[in-house]
Amino acid sequence: MEEDLIMRLESAVARLETLSAGRAEDGSGNPATMDPSIVDYEDLIAQSVERVCSAGRKIGGQVLDVSRIIEEAFNVQKELLMRVKQNKKPDMSELVEFLKPVNEEIMKASAMTEGRRSEYFNHLKAAADSLAALAWIAYTGKDCGMSMPISHVEESWHMAEFYSNKILTEYRGKDEDHVEWVKALKELYVPGLRDYVKNYYPLGPVWSTTAKTVAPPHTKSATSCLPAPPPPPSASLFGCKTVQPSSSRPKEGMAAVFQEISSGKRVTSSLRKVTDDMKTKNRSDRSGMVSVCEKRCNPSLHTSSKAGPSKLELQMGRKWVVENQDGQNSLVIDECDAKQTVYVYGCNNSVLQIRGKVNNITVDKCTKMGIVFKDVVAACEIVNCYSVEIQCQGSAPTISVDNTSGCQLYLSKESLEASITTAKSSEINVLVPACDCEGEWGEHALPQQYVHVYKDGQFSTTPVSHSGA
Repeated sequence: MEEDLIMRLESAVARLETLSAGRAEDGSGNPATMDPSIVDYEDLIAQSVERVCSAGRKIGGQVLDVSRIIEEAFNVQKELLMRVKQNKKPDMSELVEFLKPVNEEIMKASAMTEGRRSEYFNHLKAAADSLAALAWIAYTGKDCGMSMPISHVEESWHMAEFYSNKILTEYRGKDEDHVEWVKALKELYVPGLRDYVKNYYPLGPVWSTTAKTVAPPHTKSATSCLPAPPPPPSASLFGCKTVQPSSSRPKEGMAAVFQEISSGKRVTSSLRKVTDDMKTKNRSDRSGMVSVCEKRCNPSLHTSSKAGPSKLELQMGRKWVVENQDGQNSLVIDECDAKQTVYVYGCNNSVLQIRGKVNNITVDKCTKMGIVFKDVVAACEIVNCYSVEIQCQGSAPTISVDNTSGCQLYLSKESLEASITTAKSSEINVLVPACDCEGEWGEHALPQQYVHVYKDGQFSTTPVSHSGA
C-alpha cells in the first residue's frame, strides 16, 4: 500500500515538472494542458500506462518494445485531445489526416505480429488488438458506423482478451511477471480508459465551437525518425450519412394518402373522370389477357431502383460487409478471424464463400443467395430472405431463420447439434449427411403449422402432421 502511494506521488511530481518545463519553453503555456480532462488523461498515462511499461521491462525483448509503443500511442492521443479543444470539428478528409498519428502507432504494433511467429506472439497480438480502443476518438455520431465510445473501448478489449487469456493459461504459476503484464494491460483499458471516456467523452470528442480551422499536427524531433505513415483508411470507414428526422421526411405510400385525407383538403380534386368509353364493359378489347410486351416493358415490378453500390469490404477491422451483389457467383472472403462478423445485405442470385472462422454471420433481405461458410462462433442468422441456401462445412452452435420464405440448410457432421430457431418462416428444409452413403443427404422439413390445445390449465403446442398415401 505504501509503495503504491509513493509511486503515485512520484508520478504526480514528474507530471507537474513536465508541465512546468513545457510552459517555460513556450513562454505562455498551453491552456489545454490545465483542462481537467487532459490532467486526468496524464494521470492515466503516469499510472496505468507506466504500470504496463514497468511490467514489460521485467520481461524485456519484444514485450518491452510493444509496451513502449502503447506508451507512445497514449501520448499521441493526449496531443490529439488537446488539439480537439483548440480546433473546430473537421470534415471527413481532415478527420482522416487528424487520426494519422494514432493510426501510425496502431500499425507499428500490428507490424510486430507479422512475419515469423515469435515466442511472445500472444503478447504482441494482445497489445496490438487493444490499441484499437484508441479509435474511439474517431466517433462522430450514431451514423458513422462505430459503436459509442464507451462500448468501442470495451469491444476492443474483448478482442484483445482472447490472447491475454492465452498468456494467463501459459504463465500462471510459472512466471508471474507475464501475469502482472496482462493484469496491467487489462486495467489500462478496463476500467482505466473506459472510465475516462465515460467521464469526459461519452458521446465522442467535444470540438471547439470558436476555432475557425483545424491545425496541422505538431511535429516533434522525437518522431522525425518514424517511417513513412501507412495509407489512410478509406473515407467509407468514417463516412456518415445525414439522416433527416422522421418527422420532417416527406411521407410515402399509404402514409402520404392518409396524411392528405386528414389534412381536410379535397383529395378527389385531382382525379380524372372515367368516361363511358373507358369503362370495361364498353371496351372492344376485352380479351382479359396481358400481352407479353406489356410485361416486358414493366420490369420495375420485380427490380428495385433504389439499390446502392455493391460492396465487399472490411470495415473498422471487425465487420465484413457484402451488399447489393447481383449475379456474382465467385464472392470470397479469405482473410477472416474469429473476432470478425459478416453482414450480407440486399444480394441477388449470388454465391458467397467464407473461408475461415468468423464470430457471426447475418444474411438480410437477400433473394436466391447461397452462403457457404466453415465455422461460426456465435450464430448464423437469416432474416427477411427469399429462396436462400446456407451450407455449414464446420460447426455452428446456433442458426436462426426469421421472416424468410424458402431456406435450404446444409449441415455438416460437426454441426448436427446446432440449435435451429425459426419464426414467421416457411419452406425450411434441413439437409444432413446420410448415415449409410457417403455424399448422400437426408432431407428434413421443419414444421410451419402448429396446433394449440388448451389442456390442464395451459396451452400445449404440437406441429401439424399430415398423413396420406
